[in-house]
Amino acid sequence: MGGRLGLKLAPVLMRSCLRPTFLRTAHSGSYSLRQIWPSLCPKLPLTDAVSLVSRRYSSTKSTAKGAVSDLERRIAAIPIERFRNFCIVAHIDHGKSTLSDRLLEITGTISSSDSNRQILDTLEVERERGITVKAQTCTMIYNHNGLDYLLHLVDTPGHVDFRAEVTRSYASCGGALLLVDASQGIQAQTVANFYLAFAEGLKIIPVVNKIDMMAADVPRVLEQLETTLELDSSKAIGVSAKTGLNVKELLPVVVENIPAPMGDESKPLRMLLVDSWYDSFRGVVCLVRIFDGTVKAGDNIISFATDNKYTVGEVGIRYPTQVPQTILRAGQVGYVIFNPGMKKIQDAKIGDTFTTVGSENVVEPYPGFEEPKPMVFVAAFPTDPGDYSRLADSIGQLVLNDRSVTLFKDHSEALGAGWRLGFLGSLHCSVFQDRLRQEHGASIIITEPAVQTKVVWQDGTESVLQSPADFPEMEEGRSRGATYYEPYVLATMTLPQEYLGRAIELCEAGRGEQDSIEFFHGSQVILKYRIPTAQLVDDLFGKLKGATKGYATLDYEDAGWRESKLVKLQLLVNKMPVDAISRVVHLSQVERLGRQWVTKFKEHVQRQMFEVVIQAAVGKKIVARETLKAFRKDVLAKLHASDITRRHKLLEKQKEGRKKLRAVGNVVIEQEAFQKFLAK
Repeated sequence: MGGRLGLKLAPVLMRSCLRPTFLRTAHSGSYSLRQIWPSLCPKLPLTDAVSLVSRRYSSTKSTAKGAVSDLERRIAAIPIERFRNFCIVAHIDHGKSTLSDRLLEITGTISSSDSNRQILDTLEVERERGITVKAQTCTMIYNHNGLDYLLHLVDTPGHVDFRAEVTRSYASCGGALLLVDASQGIQAQTVANFYLAFAEGLKIIPVVNKIDMMAADVPRVLEQLETTLELDSSKAIGVSAKTGLNVKELLPVVVENIPAPMGDESKPLRMLLVDSWYDSFRGVVCLVRIFDGTVKAGDNIISFATDNKYTVGEVGIRYPTQVPQTILRAGQVGYVIFNPGMKKIQDAKIGDTFTTVGSENVVEPYPGFEEPKPMVFVAAFPTDPGDYSRLADSIGQLVLNDRSVTLFKDHSEALGAGWRLGFLGSLHCSVFQDRLRQEHGASIIITEPAVQTKVVWQDGTESVLQSPADFPEMEEGRSRGATYYEPYVLATMTLPQEYLGRAIELCEAGRGEQDSIEFFHGSQVILKYRIPTAQLVDDLFGKLKGATKGYATLDYEDAGWRESKLVKLQLLVNKMPVDAISRVVHLSQVERLGRQWVTKFKEHVQRQMFEVVIQAAVGKKIVARETLKAFRKDVLAKLHASDITRRHKLLEKQKEGRKKLRAVGNVVIEQEAFQKFLAK
């Protein structure tokens, strides 16, 4: 009876009370456990229960240990000459994540039942939008000609906003698969990411994806590879990542063409920090590439960037989830967790080099990366002011995992306490908002995106302003003699030749200056323009897509500062400025934007008992105006038609009342009005 009951109880006890620590207590014959046991299970003696669950627990643990040690044994037997680190370079939505899944399936890292799941797209927003936001990594073991090879794959984002993720990833790789869609051909971001990979000295293997599609034009794509990127098209491999067609041919090519990483296990540790993310329980988890030496739990290491010392608590690989290992060797890419944990993600400087304590004078730090610079700034406020604390925690957690977001506290008279956030681009901002909603159930009001402004004052000092609120008024003394600069970008657009006229028209309207125009293989054009970053933020990509029926692609890079005639445009309601709606714009854009603002805001403000005047102004100059008429109460409704004196008296009284009300009455603007006005 006791044995049968014990077998039934074992899984329950395993999950709840009899954890390893509790088992130790039971073995020691704890009085408290003996005291409560009869009420838990009167028919099964405590000693029988403990021995039964101990056996079940130890067998489970030894099985798990065996699986990990078997993987470790295989990895330990592979020399550095048989390591291959590579990434996938592509335009957004050309099939990187699907191809990654196929490679993981072929190498047995995941089962075939996991296919079509985008294993490396871990964020809900990535699956929902079909894009990669965070560069994800995975280690695979591939047997080629009877020998095991250790492959390390990086699935990088394709969109230009996440270029920082891409450049970090390239430093840990020796080669790249250049993935091109057979129907769309080479796009702007394919070109941009190709040159980034080429600059890092990566071995490029061209791959044409989606060859099974009806619209596929493989000869045209091969010609593009030859003419645009000067690659040997005869070495290109045609695959279909979705169906798995020809994907098996990729791995032998990777093994034979991509060089093995350089490194020496006998040298002191030289470890590069490639990426980091935050774990609520263990602190900062560091993704690292080992160039020389080894790292294992218990090692004391030091950071070159911060001089902080840490004790390694755990090392491991992503296979595809985190799998702990005894040791990481030169040439490998894996993760490191410290014990005690690294508390602040700001301490994890991307591009930092770590070495063992005492080897600081022997080891040369690896040349680091540039920190990503935010280009788009928005103010964010809770839709309900009572949610401020909860929202602050949610935003804090997201910023912990996305170091390219900058965060400062902000305040608005109209919207209350909030934050000023800096992003790499408009898509980055939109993704952040989606993650906030999906992962934390929080919604925020986001103001119109703005870019930085540089001011050189009359005395020669410089200031970089991130918020329109910091921009000086025209009447202020300090603004006299000041010179204003705005950031520019070099935008690269790829589009069919038939839409060239519309694209040029759009760029010229946005104060752009043509840099170059290049025609290739007859139908496609690469157009380069120097455009103010403010125009890029103002949905240039959306307008370009509309003008070219969705065929255009856009890539951009920072092009420095330029002197510009900038002014601050404000919205006034009954001559009082609304601080939540102000923007630094070029003088030529003032009237168009001012007219747009007053017309749109009038739709969302509730009518009052007095007249409401909505104006757009630059300093004291009014550039646009709309008037919201007052509610009119019919004070003559109960009067006899012939009582003319009484009639005049009531109308005069109403007029006086309106004047008084306009003088003392404040316009109460509901938060919904701001939400609707600021909503895209």
